Amino acid sequence: MSDLRTRTTSTKRPSVPATSEASTSSGSGSDHEPETPKSLQRPSSFSQRAISQTLTGTANLANLLPTGTLLAFQLLMPVFTNNGSCDSATRPLTIILLAVLAASCFIASFTDSVKSSDGQVYYGFATSKGLYLFDTTVPSTSLPDLSKHKRGFIDWVHALLSVLVFGAVALRDKNVVRCLYPQAGHEAQEVMDIVPVGIGLICSLLFVVFPTRRHGIGYPISPGK
Repeated sequence: MSDLRTRTTSTKRPSVPATSEASTSSGSGSDHEPETPKSLQRPSSFSQRAISQTLTGTANLANLLPTGTLLAFQLLMPVFTNNGSCDSATRPLTIILLAVLAASCFIASFTDSVKSSDGQVYYGFATSKGLYLFDTTVPSTSLPDLSKHKRGFIDWVHALLSVLVFGAVALRDKNVVRCLYPQAGHEAQEVMDIVPVGIGLICSLLFVVFPTRRHGIGYPISPGK
């Protein structure tokens, strides 16, 4: 009997200490690690915000160009530049296309439109004596006074600004930059990044100082025109 008692007492499992239970409970809780805070984005500086706003204003200056000229630039430039990979043949053609489009912006600044008594819109070219209509068959009795649409100083200012704006838009096009400056250095790249921004600021200011009421070819016509 004494042997059986000793065997039964020897078969009892030892009690688990409380420290082990605490360690297991803490181990089970270690599976849920606290979330690490996300990396905070560095707030943009005042100069970066100013540059981004200026670039946006420069892009909006494209609305001051004739619609047909801007559409021709967007469609023909990738073809003429071969998507920026120009050679000895396509580079002169690209320069000629840019010159033609700049000239169209200059000439379009001197065009205007008038509305006849029957509601028909007619376009013409502003001269020093008045507006010369392209359609010469229109009776003069149904038209307003064309001498009020003669060419002035503001027209020359807008013509020059239109060419500058077109140059700024062209310098922001990657195909034009890659074609004309395939291996531009760091300094040249900085100049091409800064010049359109400066042109955008100056032109936006001068367009406000010298407003125009002309609605020529490629420009939208207001309802009251």
